[in-house]
Amino acid sequence: MTVTGWLAMGELVWVVGLAVWIVLERRSPVATLAWVLGLAWLPVLGVPLYLLVGPRRLHRKKLRRRRSRSRVIEALQGWREPADSRSFATLPAGNGPQLVKLAESTRQPAPARADRVDLLLGGDACYEAIEQAISLARHHIHLEYYSWEPDRVGRRFRDLLCDKARGGLEVRLLVDAIGSARFGRRFARPLRDAGVQFARFNPISLARLRPDLVNFRSHRKIIVCDGRVGFTGGINVSDDHAESVKGTQAWRDTHLRIEGPPVCDLQLAFFEDWHFATGSAPSGRGYFPDQRPGAAGPWVQILASGPDEESHAIEKFCFAAIAGAQRRVLVTTPYFVPTEPLLLAFSTAALRGVEVQVLVPQQSDSWLVTAAARSYFEELVRVGVRVHEYASSMLHAKTLVVDDLALVGTANMDNRGFRLNFEIAAVLYDPRFAAALAEVFQADLRRAVEYRLRTARRASAWRRLTEATARLLSPLL
Repeated sequence: MTVTGWLAMGELVWVVGLAVWIVLERRSPVATLAWVLGLAWLPVLGVPLYLLVGPRRLHRKKLRRRRSRSRVIEALQGWREPADSRSFATLPAGNGPQLVKLAESTRQPAPARADRVDLLLGGDACYEAIEQAISLARHHIHLEYYSWEPDRVGRRFRDLLCDKARGGLEVRLLVDAIGSARFGRRFARPLRDAGVQFARFNPISLARLRPDLVNFRSHRKIIVCDGRVGFTGGINVSDDHAESVKGTQAWRDTHLRIEGPPVCDLQLAFFEDWHFATGSAPSGRGYFPDQRPGAAGPWVQILASGPDEESHAIEKFCFAAIAGAQRRVLVTTPYFVPTEPLLLAFSTAALRGVEVQVLVPQQSDSWLVTAAARSYFEELVRVGVRVHEYASSMLHAKTLVVDDLALVGTANMDNRGFRLNFEIAAVLYDPRFAAALAEVFQADLRRAVEYRLRTARRASAWRRLTEATARLLSPLL
C-alpha cells in the first residue's frame, strides 16, 4: 500500500473512532455531526478542545452528585414538612398548578408560602440587605457564589464573615473554582484563620486532563442565615455590581430576599453542593427550624438544575411557562442564546397574540455571546417579538414574567445556563410580585433601544457573517 493509502486508512480509522466516541455522548444530532466533522478536520486542535468544553455528562461525578443528594435527603428525613401536605388552593388562576406539577415531576420541591419576599434592585441594596441578615444571624451562615472577587466588596464581606465566625457562629462558604479564580489562598487565609469553613466547587486539576475545566460549574448564588432568611438571584460579590464603587457603570441586576419556609429549599440546595464539594454535610435540627407557613406572603417554589440530572428542570419550566402564556412574556437576560424549543415557544407565543418582549444588554461581557444573540433577533422580530438592547450599563439580571408568575434566578437563557451549569431559581406564583417585576422591566426599557428590522438590513456583510458564525457555537455558549 502506498503512503497515500496508509494516510487515507489512518484518517478513516480516526474519523470512525471519533464518531463512535461522540455518538455515545448522546448529544443532539446536529451537535453530534458538528463535533464529528470538526474533529475530523482539526485532529490536533479538535481533541483538546472537545476535552475542554465538549463532554456534556458528569460520568462518575454524576454518580457522586446523586449520592450527595441521597445522603443529604436521608439525613433530613423528619425535619421538613412533607411536600404533598401543602395546599395550593390559593395559587393564582392560570397554568400555575400545571407548572407546579411539572416542577415536582422533575424532582423539585413543592411551593411554600413565604413570610416575606423583597425585590432587591442593584448591588448596593442587595449588599445592605445581606449584611443586615448576616449581622443578625445567631446560629449559622451559609454562602455559595459563582463569582467572589477580592475587591472592595469582596473584602468587606470576607471580613464580616470572619467576625461572625470568631463570634462562635458556624460559617460555610462555597465558591466556584473558575468563577472565583481570583479568590486565592492569600485572600482566603483570614477566613480559615477565623474558623470559616471554606471550599471550592469542582476545582481544576492540571495533573489529570479532565473534561470539566469549563463545564459543570456552580453558577448559583445562595445565602442562608439561620435557616430563616435566604437570598438568591443574579448578583455576585463584586465591585462591578456596586453603584457606590462603579457609579452609573455598575451592572444592572436583580436579587431576592426571602423569609420563611421556602428558605429550607435553598438550604437543601446548598447542602447538596457542600456535600459534593467536601464529602460531608452538616447535621442537626438547627439548620431547618420549625416555621409556620406565611399567611400573606407569596407562594415560592425553588428550582435547582444541573448537568447531573437529565430533567433540566429550569429549562423545562421556562419552556412550559412561555408556551402556555396567555397575556405576556417579559424576559430579561444577559446571555440570550435560546435552544430550539425555547425559540419555538417564543415564536408561537407571539404568533398567538401574546405580548412577548426580550431585554438583553447592548454589549454583554462576552462579544461572542452578544454576536450569537443578535443572530436570533431578526427571526423573532419578524413574528412579533419585541427585542430591546439595554444601553446604560451591563445588564446582568435573569428574570421572567409570564402572566401572573415571576421567576428570578441565576440561569442565563442559553445552553450553558440550562444544561451545563448548576443553577437555581425562585418562582413566585403571585400577581402582585409579577406586576412589580413587570414595572421594573418597563423602567429598564427607558434605558434601552428597541431592535428594528431596518437595523438588520443596514448591517455589514462582515457583521452578519460574524453573528452567523457565533450562532454555530450556540451549543457551547
